[in-house]
Amino acid sequence: MAVLPIRKYGDPVLRTRAEEIDVSEIAALEALIDDMVETMYAEPGVGLAANQVGVAKRLAVIDLTVGEEPGNVHVLINPELHESEGEQFEEEGCLSIPDFVELVSRPERVRVTYLDREGNAKEMWGEGLMARAICHELDHLNGVMFVDYLRGMKKDRILKKIQKLVKAGEWY
Repeated sequence: MAVLPIRKYGDPVLRTRAEEIDVSEIAALEALIDDMVETMYAEPGVGLAANQVGVAKRLAVIDLTVGEEPGNVHVLINPELHESEGEQFEEEGCLSIPDFVELVSRPERVRVTYLDREGNAKEMWGEGLMARAICHELDHLNGVMFVDYLRGMKKDRILKKIQKLVKAGEWY
């Protein structure tokens, strides 16, 4: 297993809609899945989409315990959001926009279908932080980032800080 470099805001792969994964490809994704989990834990984060490591495939991993409780990793292949309920307004950050957090509205509860790492069809309801993580990672797979939900001064402030970091050679 390896810790992979995380693509940062401004990298075109983060704005690309990831491609569906054919069931016949799943076995070949084992190493990528393991590397993504290791990368997520190393950062540390609660979720990671494949395009954040430069692979434009519809694959995400989520573990709300950040590896503290073995067996809590959710591998979502070709995830699709089917229902959402309620609203939560909490701080959200992103491994591709490190050191920036902002309040973002997300559903309180979501229902998602996906394939697991063995290719089995699954369905899951996520609530609270899990709902937020699912929505955040699905957004990545659709080329959307949490800053896209911000408006006005909040969004401008983050983007101006990123531009300064890029000019200073500090945005890696």
